[in-house]
Amino acid sequence: VQLVESGGGLVQPGGSLRLSCAASGFTFNLYPMRWVRQAPGKGLEWVAVISPDSGSTSHSDSAKGRFTVSRDNAKKMLYLQMNNLQPSDTAVYSCATYRRELSYIPPEINDDDANWVRGQGTQVTVSS
Repeated sequence: VQLVESGGGLVQPGGSLRLSCAASGFTFNLYPMRWVRQAPGKGLEWVAVISPDSGSTSHSDSAKGRFTVSRDNAKKMLYLQMNNLQPSDTAVYSCATYRRELSYIPPEINDDDANWVRGQGTQVTVSS
């Protein structure tokens, strides 16, 4: 499994970024995918999750209304569109794949980080 994120950077408050994640080494269209983030000195926080067929998505309360997760199975790509970014969004953002094939996203899918394999991440800094 290889997951490579890109698209991070420095952005002013209120700005937008689109993160991308290139996946390889597994059958991408059979696995739920998610975005997580980790701010300095804080734990891992899930941001958004998407089912293999894009039929279901879920966003954390902090992301709801501002961030949108999507995927392109033909390209084996995962995306996170982030709008109205705030300083509290500053973190390393990583994409992750569920460890087993699953056609849907149950409510408890984000409960255990050990069930996910994630990439190295990309830094997002929101500052004026």
